[in-house]
Amino acid sequence: MSGKIIKLSRNTKQAPTNIGSTQTVAFSHYNNISAQLPVDPITGALVAGDITAQAKQCLVNLKAIVESIDHVMDDVVKVNIFLQNIADIDAVNAVYASFFKDYLPTRTAVAVAALPMEGALIQIDAVISNGEGTAPQAPCDLIKVAKNSENAPTNSLSTHTVAFSHYNNISAQLPIDATTGELVPGGVKEQTAQCLKNIKAILESIDVPFDDIVKVNIYVKNLADMDAVNEVYSTFFPDSSIARAVAYVPARSTVVAAALPMNALVQIDAVVSHGDGTPPQAVEDRHGIVIKANNTINAPKCTLSTQTVAFSHYNHISAQLPVDPKSGAVVAGDVAAQAKQCLTNIKAILESIDHVMDDIVKVNIQLKNVADIAAVNQVYTAFFNGELPARTTIGVSAIPMDALVQIDAVVSNAEGTPPAL
Repeated sequence: MSGKIIKLSRNTKQAPTNIGSTQTVAFSHYNNISAQLPVDPITGALVAGDITAQAKQCLVNLKAIVESIDHVMDDVVKVNIFLQNIADIDAVNAVYASFFKDYLPTRTAVAVAALPMEGALIQIDAVISNGEGTAPQAPCDLIKVAKNSENAPTNSLSTHTVAFSHYNNISAQLPIDATTGELVPGGVKEQTAQCLKNIKAILESIDVPFDDIVKVNIYVKNLADMDAVNEVYSTFFPDSSIARAVAYVPARSTVVAAALPMNALVQIDAVVSHGDGTPPQAVEDRHGIVIKANNTINAPKCTLSTQTVAFSHYNHISAQLPVDPKSGAVVAGDVAAQAKQCLTNIKAILESIDHVMDDIVKVNIQLKNVADIAAVNQVYTAFFNGELPARTTIGVSAIPMDALVQIDAVVSNAEGTPPAL
């Protein structure tokens, strides 16, 4: 990595520690918080009680981490909630509302097949704003800008878009018609189109082009629906003549959900570049900071995603399957072999843009069998020389190409993107 901005990794004894991750990893104007299970940091055991007690403990752990770095919960810009049972969402919401009263971050909620600790009903991670930046950046009074649009469905517990510095985070959009508040009629194609229309409406409400999206996460109920989802997706990207000229598509991850709110078939969220920044940053030309999208022949390519999309001080890496880029097939062997290939692909992508694995600030791991986490950890730690990134691990019922593991990442980018000095 070139440049002088320093990644800052920290743990506090007031929240549970994990051998596979660091609790919070800050870089430039954002902090990434590792997924918190409902674990009492003193005993190291799950808290007693139902989903309400577990949700509260997850949020208490998040709050302890946030406060340990002199931040407050209102600095949170994005929350991801992973549930064992989607029917628990109402109980979770009741607890959640007590932690966010005046301001609501963007949010994604999804049920997954399994969580990394037996008996856990919920897991929550977060991204927080970091006005002071990381050394040697001078502290600044950047303002978080949270907005809703009348042209997309609203949620009493999340904001459509929360911008800070040079990024916007967009809440997960369900296939809901904003005028009726109901799921759109039809199948997964109609639902996918509605999710993307909602995201587009949100972006238009803040004068941001659709092609400013740098990362998309697709949560689908049935992996077999992905061909239909992709058919619709490809009609939205690229969106502009400029993007079409260079065949730009964002980085992307696909997650098979056990269930989604409202029994939807698909749900989509996004991270968006924000060239003009947030006050008191000087307003720049919309394209004053350039999105840098890059593919390498040393990792598997996909026509529907770019391997790495950098903007300002971050790179987003598309989810990597355990695929040999030369053969295009899943590598032979067990989960350890597959995890190694996923990480080898990520390493190849990073090296193609003159970065190293220790530039990673956040990793997301999907496992077909969550019990494989110990085997994955043995491989995983060998790829990092310094402090480990923040991390979220979930169990899923299926992964594309019948793989056992899939991994994506967010990477620090000290040099920024042009025309940054």
